Amino acid sequence: MDAYPDEQGEDCDDGNGDRRSLPLVQLLPNLVTLLGLCAGLTSIRYALAGHYETAAALLVLAALVDGMDGLLARKLNAASHFGAELDSLSDFVCFGVAPGIFVYQFALQDLPGLGWMLVLVFTLSACLRLARFNVSRNAPPPPGRAHFVGVPAPAGAMLGLLPVYLSLAGWIDGRDWPLMVALYMAFVGFLMISRLPTPSPKGWRIPRNRAVFLVLGVAVYAGALATRPWAVLVLSDLAYLAVLAWGSWRARALLA
Repeated sequence: MDAYPDEQGEDCDDGNGDRRSLPLVQLLPNLVTLLGLCAGLTSIRYALAGHYETAAALLVLAALVDGMDGLLARKLNAASHFGAELDSLSDFVCFGVAPGIFVYQFALQDLPGLGWMLVLVFTLSACLRLARFNVSRNAPPPPGRAHFVGVPAPAGAMLGLLPVYLSLAGWIDGRDWPLMVALYMAFVGFLMISRLPTPSPKGWRIPRNRAVFLVLGVAVYAGALATRPWAVLVLSDLAYLAVLAWGSWRARALLA
């Protein structure tokens, strides 16, 4: 059921025969998407103002919200073409444009030419990744266990912010290594447009008798994220990169 008037300009039916009204729950996924978009746009403002911790927190919030809108749409039977396109545009702003501007403002102003060019590589790669996802949305899933092809844009944004996380955690100041940061951003862009199989939550399975351990693990992770956010995000990014490296090695081994 579409959450907005259909392509012929007709009003939506709320399921009770009234085509002049719309159940509020049908709008919830799109409202959540707009909330995430507001977080991403506001992070740009704070990054430009030099409030880097707030800007990074807003992008993490946008990533969390991004995982909620699609789930809500499916659970509420409120999926629509409008919502899908809105989500894609929001993802480009939040996970392509905002991280690029953030990292450039944070670490690459001393490398204006090359730094900006490689940030553009990252941002355009996010755009291409989202476009590829859109055109393959209704295609048959790839063979084998469910997985993504290339790093998804939200995960790419979190990876792209690794130099910021390292600096905020007090481990390594990325501003002292602008060339390395710029090359790293381009590398993350390559990961997004690559054909590398990457983990998808849809392919995860856990025995029922171990579900309680997963719940406890998530609770511990959430507590650590609340108390030591930047260190936890650094470790999360490094763990994800390790998983990608293992997946790439495994894919090469299977092709050999």
